[in-house]
Amino acid sequence: MTSEQDGLWLGALSGMLGRSHRWQPEELAPTVATALAPLGIRTTIFLVDDEQRALRMIPTGNGPAGEPLSLEDTAAGQAFSMVRTQPTGDSGWWVPMVNGTDRLGVIEFAFPSGLDTRDEVLRRRCETVAGLVGHLVTVTAPKGDFLRQARRARPMSASAELLDQMLPPMTVASERLTISAILEPRCEVGGDGYDYAIDRSIARMSVFDAVGHGLRAGLAHTVATVSIRAARRAGGDLPAQAAAADAALLEQFGAEARFVTAILAELDMDTGSLRYINAGHPAPLLLRNGKYVKELPAGRRTPLGVPPSAMAIGLELLHPGDSLLLYTDGITEARNAEREMFGTGRLIEHAERHAAAGLPAPETLRRLAHAVAEFHEGPAVDDATLLLVGLDPL
Repeated sequence: MTSEQDGLWLGALSGMLGRSHRWQPEELAPTVATALAPLGIRTTIFLVDDEQRALRMIPTGNGPAGEPLSLEDTAAGQAFSMVRTQPTGDSGWWVPMVNGTDRLGVIEFAFPSGLDTRDEVLRRRCETVAGLVGHLVTVTAPKGDFLRQARRARPMSASAELLDQMLPPMTVASERLTISAILEPRCEVGGDGYDYAIDRSIARMSVFDAVGHGLRAGLAHTVATVSIRAARRAGGDLPAQAAAADAALLEQFGAEARFVTAILAELDMDTGSLRYINAGHPAPLLLRNGKYVKELPAGRRTPLGVPPSAMAIGLELLHPGDSLLLYTDGITEARNAEREMFGTGRLIEHAERHAAAGLPAPETLRRLAHAVAEFHEGPAVDDATLLLVGLDPL
């Protein structure tokens, strides 16, 4: 790289950042393209759709977006799935676009003739641009509907829109821990959901399944989630968080008996000590070095919204390399045409196989969720949620 090229790269980054403070969502892709044009590089930005099946182009003008790109059989899909830059086969690269560790899509970088695509400095600079654009997509999307519309394969239900505003990113990571989650059917989900918080050495994770379907189930999930967040942020421990959810659900729904099953868990990353409450929910699964070890059956109490007569705390010691898989019954109770359930055994089998393949955590969950969707052969009759917590090896 020459000093002139260094200056052009710096100018491109500065141009994107400078415009980003005031741009509208539809200006993001054209601004990125304009910023890199002096380098002779053409860019096309693709966002993964809400259901994690295809990559959808962000239009740069008034024309229609191109055809979606499959995640299953394309170089672009491989770049997204494995979070690894792939050649386009046309003097360019597909570069994964993330916000932190949350996969958002890919950017196609097309280079002018004569540019050495084997240049590691060039590759790293394109990956830096993709990382910056990932951050900018995240902070720009709430300004309007454009980016959300660009990634949607079909309209969302009102309950799914509510959940979309409530949920944190699908993947987050620190130096010692990765948390990844996925929900199906994403555009119609009602009462399922998840939450997490990583602070200092403590990671807190929750998975919820509100009784019923549609918007009222989404409201029950929302009440449980926000009451637990408020108690947690006020310094409340796991029993205090569960009690706050009980009180809030009773206050809001009263005699309607709107309850929520849940796992509330707290992991000390320094010691590996896991504490958890199971409020009428399927037991978490523990995997060690990619192999199933056991269910975690302790910490049982009534569902949230039904105050228990006694409160138990489950305890488990996790080791570096362990994974904890939390799920809702929409996973294991999915049925095929012969009315056979997907079951815990198939869930474990798929989890072990994908772990052995060395897939990133979010890709493991994406494939697990789609395996369930393919098994039940038709529209889902229940929401299905997976959350995978991985304690990274030392």
